[in-house]
Amino acid sequence: MDKKIITIFLSIALLQTLSFYFTSRRFFRESLFEYFQNYSDPYLWEYTYWFVGDFVTFFIIGILIIKFGFNDKLSDYGLRIGDYKTGLLFTVFFLFVMIILIWFVSATPAFAEKYPHLQSAKSNWDTLVIYETGMLLYMIAWEFIWRGFMLFGLEKKFGYYSVLIQMIPFVILHNGKPFLETFGAIFGGIALGILALRTRSIYYCIIIHIGVMYSIDLISSLRFRVNDYGVGFASFMNLINQIF
Repeated sequence: MDKKIITIFLSIALLQTLSFYFTSRRFFRESLFEYFQNYSDPYLWEYTYWFVGDFVTFFIIGILIIKFGFNDKLSDYGLRIGDYKTGLLFTVFFLFVMIILIWFVSATPAFAEKYPHLQSAKSNWDTLVIYETGMLLYMIAWEFIWRGFMLFGLEKKFGYYSVLIQMIPFVILHNGKPFLETFGAIFGGIALGILALRTRSIYYCIIIHIGVMYSIDLISSLRFRVNDYGVGFASFMNLINQIF
């Protein structure tokens, strides 16, 4: 019986349960929201609570388990630069392809209205910056728990099958989001898992994941502001002018 493997699976189950019941937006809405109604944007507090709460739950507690439970090095769980040549090459290529794809997919009001999820961030730059800063903390925790803690923790026992194992909860937790995002999580989870193992680092996964989300939120916000859902050069310049 492998105690580390058992601990990893049980820890994932416990941390996800804590996240769902105590650090989620739903918990904030049901238990804390009334105390923030006098603030100018209580929904920004709701998202901030969720982002910071999950950062503590998945990243901080995960690190404590590795250091004091397993007595392992954090670098063994992807917290290192690793193979930066492969990592940077894949990151630049993937983001380039994804930004082009996002440009065309976002060319409908229905898609653009969904992002960013915090509606007030669409029209207020300060709110958008605060929201995206929280999103960065959330993505660091998200990538660490799946591509770091779970993937590298299971690698010795399951080899490359650990890529598929970590992909399953990653996809399940996308349920309820737009179909394309959830469906893409299947291939994204596999690709990011392979990238993490190949480079021995989760840093490139973090950059890719947050880069995709930032691109979706920024392009969608700009389209919403100028009410331009074209895909040509004129539309591109129209959105650029909104920034500068």
